Amino acid sequence: MVQDRYRTPAIVLHWLIAAAILFQMQLPWRFHDLKTPEAFALIQLHKSVGITILVLSLARLGWRLTNPPPLEPETLAPWERMLSSVVHVGLYGLMIGMPITGWLLVSTSKTGIPTLLYGLAPWPHIPGFARLPEAGREVWNGFAHEGHELLGWGFYILIGLHVAGALKHQLFSRDEPVLARMAPGAVAGRWAEPRLLLIALGVIVAIGGAWLIHPKPPAPAPLPPPPVEAGAPVIEPVMPVAAVEPPLKVEAAEAPAAPSTWAVAKGSTLGFSTAWGGQAVEGRFDAWSADIAFSPDALDRSRVKVTIDLASVATGDPQRDVALPGADFFDAAQHPKAIFTADSFEAAGQNRYVAKGRLSLRGVTKPVRLPFTLKIDGDKARMSGVTSLDRTAFGVGQGEWQATDQIPAEVKVSIQLTATR
Repeated sequence: MVQDRYRTPAIVLHWLIAAAILFQMQLPWRFHDLKTPEAFALIQLHKSVGITILVLSLARLGWRLTNPPPLEPETLAPWERMLSSVVHVGLYGLMIGMPITGWLLVSTSKTGIPTLLYGLAPWPHIPGFARLPEAGREVWNGFAHEGHELLGWGFYILIGLHVAGALKHQLFSRDEPVLARMAPGAVAGRWAEPRLLLIALGVIVAIGGAWLIHPKPPAPAPLPPPPVEAGAPVIEPVMPVAAVEPPLKVEAAEAPAAPSTWAVAKGSTLGFSTAWGGQAVEGRFDAWSADIAFSPDALDRSRVKVTIDLASVATGDPQRDVALPGADFFDAAQHPKAIFTADSFEAAGQNRYVAKGRLSLRGVTKPVRLPFTLKIDGDKARMSGVTSLDRTAFGVGQGEWQATDQIPAEVKVSIQLTATR
């Protein structure tokens, strides 16, 4: 028996892909300010839908190769058959080529932000491209960007031709049941065809949904405790400035005559806080060290040097944590360490001090004042300090991220540690 329509799997895949493409084509028109959390969430959704289209299209192509489509109506003119073949081949090329160029665009991006499909499943970069030299990644990124844009415009042309052909045969050719091959039961020549109306409703839902959906940026997961080495002592939480206990009375004879050397215990934290689009961002550095020689009675001879591994930044959001060490922010590839040195201290009240030093970050060195509180109990010390930095003064935030409308210039830095003499 001659097959007069597509089989059910082909029909289901066709309409799923069509709805996804119509939805997908609307999202880029909403990418106005790419710096906002909302735009970031839309881009993540765009990437997720693109990968979904790629998987469905490969499945559709595989089914077509193993299950030949029904024959076209014999009344079609030769030019119609040729145009139909060109459009179908072109659409398959676009359905596969568009997601692949988008995937290549993400894989060669200098930020290296990972893809989480619908915020749940990680999707890898194309193997090999992320490790290319920077010049090579830029070339491929430019190629992917241009290709993705050109293929996008090609989609508008081919979909227009595809839809125009289907409507021509459905509305004006009673002896050419083309629509019925993909919408079983449709009667050619019937303008008030219920299936045609249902398809039109689906188009409206797919396009309207793309404009109405407002995906929320993924909420940062709570930061896990700082890594603690096996056998390291358990550190009590450092009390904030306002809750510091009254100072211990230490006899003058017990005060060291010279600065003591202090070893920072595991579990101490070096953190920061800022905001992105009004959403609070809390983070910390998991790899840092401090060389401390300090005594309240020898401030003129006290010295501190803190070295921070910028690639160890953690904010609870894996995608943001990949972007922050990149060239737009910390540029950890060129400047892997930030260093704070202080060789001037002044007393500011009971258990309160101010460290005056210099911070070298991203190749820029600026003076920094760090007010802190300190409690020394025998050979154990607890310290808590907070200061503010202007990220723009150090070049943290390049290109579109130099503006302070989404990420403020001021960043609060806090340190809480326990140390032993």
